[in-house]
Amino acid sequence: MIDKRVKNAKEAIEGIEDGMTLMLGGFGLCGIPENSINALVESDVKDLTCISNNAGVDDFGLGLLLKKRQIKKMVSSYVGENAEFERQMLSGELEVELTPQGTLAEKCRAAQAGIPAFYTPAGFGTEVAEGKEVKDFKGKPHILEYAFEADFSIVKAWKGDHAGNLIFKGSARNFNHPMAGAGKITIAEVEELVEPGELDPNQIHIPGIMIQRIFQGEKFEKRIEQRTVRKRN
Repeated sequence: MIDKRVKNAKEAIEGIEDGMTLMLGGFGLCGIPENSINALVESDVKDLTCISNNAGVDDFGLGLLLKKRQIKKMVSSYVGENAEFERQMLSGELEVELTPQGTLAEKCRAAQAGIPAFYTPAGFGTEVAEGKEVKDFKGKPHILEYAFEADFSIVKAWKGDHAGNLIFKGSARNFNHPMAGAGKITIAEVEELVEPGELDPNQIHIPGIMIQRIFQGEKFEKRIEQRTVRKRN
């Protein structure tokens, strides 16, 4: 069995260079690869194209890369929590490709499965469909979408073993699941790294064949974007 462990986030991101395309798991701030993002910030790599459901917040997650102008282009479906993102987009400093959330997920899953393209009705009649091939299925127009092509995919899991088998916890499964194996190289950042055989095979969400590098993160803040609590009686 291949041991895919690396020492830390810094070693995990080796080979990521200026101008590359990265997939980064997470939804809002839930299940984001915090340690890997921090390592990218410290590496000063630039001109990145980042595929992620959203761009974090101003001082956390991908917002840290935006703050240092390390991201050239964002491919996202929701960007409403980041003021710096908004500023860069409106000023023309940042290229943005807004994508329907379901289409974003399917473009990841298609890449993971080795499917080059697919048709979807989502986005027809909007700017999303401009310049794209349209085909009717049962009288309904669909647009042709291509699977993503990423150099690296970086995901966050709850538990993993040395072989790269992963288990996600709760809603942190989100985009991490379809992005695992969707890049040429997939890095898995986990909260707990165990010996092979310790994970229940029936609970594994992603098999190790999808993962090339795995490490145990040192610290996870697990911030909440919008904390909503009930008023005291």
